[in-house]
Amino acid sequence: MEKTVKFDIRDYYHILSPDFPEFICRYAKLPILQRLAGVGLLCGTDWTPLYHNRFFYSRLDHSIGVALIIWNFTHDRIQSIAGLLHDVSTPAFSHVSDFRNGDVLKQESTEDANARMIFADRNLNRYLREDGIDVQLVSDYHRYPIADNEIPRLSADRLEYMFPSGMVLNGSWDMESTTAAYRDIVLCRNEQGMPEPGFRTAEIAADYCRRCCAVGLMLQKNENKLALQLMAKVLTCALEAGIIQETDCFLMDEASIIQRFENAAAESGKTKDFDEFSRYFKTFRTMKAVMHGDYPQPDAFCVSLDVKKRYIDPLAVCGKKTDGLYASCRITAVLPEAAEYVREFLSFRDTKFGCVPYSTQLAASDWLNS
Repeated sequence: MEKTVKFDIRDYYHILSPDFPEFICRYAKLPILQRLAGVGLLCGTDWTPLYHNRFFYSRLDHSIGVALIIWNFTHDRIQSIAGLLHDVSTPAFSHVSDFRNGDVLKQESTEDANARMIFADRNLNRYLREDGIDVQLVSDYHRYPIADNEIPRLSADRLEYMFPSGMVLNGSWDMESTTAAYRDIVLCRNEQGMPEPGFRTAEIAADYCRRCCAVGLMLQKNENKLALQLMAKVLTCALEAGIIQETDCFLMDEASIIQRFENAAAESGKTKDFDEFSRYFKTFRTMKAVMHGDYPQPDAFCVSLDVKKRYIDPLAVCGKKTDGLYASCRITAVLPEAAEYVREFLSFRDTKFGCVPYSTQLAASDWLNS
């Protein structure tokens, strides 16, 4: 699979915050965060030829980006560290675990462990004590509205993952468009009187809405549903066959797990559990297209799911600045074209089923290295 390597994360981080504070670098080097360097943002799609991801973007990359956005708009160390730590409980293949757990609409099933891991990490807590920071203040980034809020509002978390997701998946974002959008962002007062990132310019807000709906649409299609559900099945079978343990999803990087799966898939015929695992894994590693239809297909892995809708209806400035925040309106209430982008996104329905024939090929490994 051909990948583009032109993405320079240093340039991207400079867009998010020209000032890269030393404390973010220091905390990011902790093992609890370094583990995320081997966990992809895009939920296992880096490992199947069904997708043609342009580069690998990790949960660590994302976490640092979130911290930089928060820092850029608040210069608040505590909120920035909370943002940096918000994904520490993310296992290998990210939201695939939510699909395993049946949490496809909210995709939050692993979040409860986040605070527990933060409280339990000795190295992290030593850093926090040295900096005079109460661990309670960084254990839940949901308490900070600029860091996180509910869809379709804009937050640092949502703002960050939409940029690289679009760059990786379909080119709906690039460095130039990211820079233009980001430089227009200011802090606004939303309907609840809380701070929320928004845009000075209505046209830029509408364009942001359009691009984010394009990214969100890819995550609504049967291709994405099937890729994540199939990898969830692969993981379940691997656990049942004893190929990996549950803890391996928090100890191993994705590349190492995939390699272990490659080795196990070569042992087809060893046991019934291995054969079942091998069938699903080989299918995941060789599938290149999904069949769309109203009915499941024979001799195929099929999905029929409703999943979380990821989109943003951003704020645009529509009044004066008071107490550091601009008066604002949702862009869908300001520009009809933005309302149409959201309407089209929310009304999209893929075919009832997406299916891919089971593969009988050996699990392919060299396509990723091409």
